[in-house]
Amino acid sequence: MRKKLIFTCIAFITGSYTLCSCQTAPTVTTEPATSSFCLSDSLATNIKLDTALTRPVQNELTLSGKVTFDEKGVFKIFPLVGGHVLDVKVELGEFVQRGQILAVIKSGEIADYEKQLIEARANLQLAQKNLDVAQDMFKAGLTSERDLLAAKKEHQNAKADIQKIQEIFKIYNITRNSEYVVKAPAAGFIAEKNINRDTQIRSDDAGNIFTISSMNQIWVMANVYETDIAKIESGQEVEVTTLSYPDKIFRGKIDKSMNIIDPETRVMKVRIRMENPDYLLKPEMFATVRVKYGYPGNEQMITVASQDIIFDKSRNFVVVYRKKCDLEIREVEIFKTSGSQTYIKNGLQEGEKLISQNQLLVYNALNS
Repeated sequence: MRKKLIFTCIAFITGSYTLCSCQTAPTVTTEPATSSFCLSDSLATNIKLDTALTRPVQNELTLSGKVTFDEKGVFKIFPLVGGHVLDVKVELGEFVQRGQILAVIKSGEIADYEKQLIEARANLQLAQKNLDVAQDMFKAGLTSERDLLAAKKEHQNAKADIQKIQEIFKIYNITRNSEYVVKAPAAGFIAEKNINRDTQIRSDDAGNIFTISSMNQIWVMANVYETDIAKIESGQEVEVTTLSYPDKIFRGKIDKSMNIIDPETRVMKVRIRMENPDYLLKPEMFATVRVKYGYPGNEQMITVASQDIIFDKSRNFVVVYRKKCDLEIREVEIFKTSGSQTYIKNGLQEGEKLISQNQLLVYNALNS
C-alpha cells in the first residue's frame, strides 16, 4: 500500500512538470534604441535646413540652344563715306562708351563738303550785302517792294544752304582736314570689327565696319521638337546652364515662339530673354535649357530639394531635424525627380525640417 502511494505521488509530480513545460513563454516587446547623437557646435554651423512643402507636380523638358545677341541692343555701323583709314582706336571685345571715337577716316568726299561749306558761307555774305542794299534803296524809294522780297528770298536760301551743310557735318562727325570721325552710337562691347588701319573703304560697300552690343540683356535661342511644341508657352520660366558655368543656373522666360518648323532639322525655335548684368553669358555659347510644365491633373505632393535625398542600400532616406539632439533617419518613397526638385509619395509631412547640407556626415554618425 505504501509503495502504491509513493508511485502515485511520483506520477503526479511528473505530470505536473510536463504540463508546465508545454506552456508558451510570454512575448517581450523591445523598443528601438534611441540615438544619443547630438550635433556638435562646429557641425551645427555647417548644416543647412530645408522645409518639406506641398507643391504642384511638374515635369521637365530639356532643350538645346545657343546664346545670341538681343537685337534691340545691337548697333551696326556702316561707313557714310569712302576713304583712307587713318586710325582705329578700339579692338574686338572692348567696352566703349557712347560718343567714344572708334576710327578716323580721311575722305575726298569730306573735302568736297568742306568746299561746299566755304562756298555757302561766301554766298550768305553776298546775299546779306544785297539785302542791306535793297532795304536802303526801298526806304529811299529807289526800288520796288518786289526787288526787296527777292533779296530777302536770296538771303534765306543762302542761310538754308549753310544749315544743310552744317547738319551733314554733324551726321558725319566731320572735324577738320577732311577727316570723318566714326563714333559709338551707344555704350556696349565691340562685337564685330571689319576695319583696319591704312586700308581703303568705300561708302557703297554693303558690309558694316563695327557692331556694338550692350549685352545687358541676351537671348537664348532653343530648339523644340515637334512632339514637344504643345508643352511650350510664352512666359514660361526656364533654367539655363552652359559649359562654361556648369554649376551656375541662369533664369529667364520664354519671350517668343517662332511658329515655323525648320524643314531640315524639324525643330521650332523659341526665344528666351535673359538678364546678363555680369556679362557672363556670351554670344555663340551653347546652352542647356530646362522648361518646367504642369503634370496632368494638377496633382500636388510633398516636395524637397533633390540634394536632400540620401541613396543607401537601394533605398532613399532623409535626415529629419527637430532639435540638435533630436534627429531621425527616415526612409521615403519617391514619386519622381524633376531637376532640382524631388516629389515624395510617402514618408514626410509638410513643414518637417530636413538637413540639406552635410547631411551625409550626420547620416553616417547616426548609423554608427
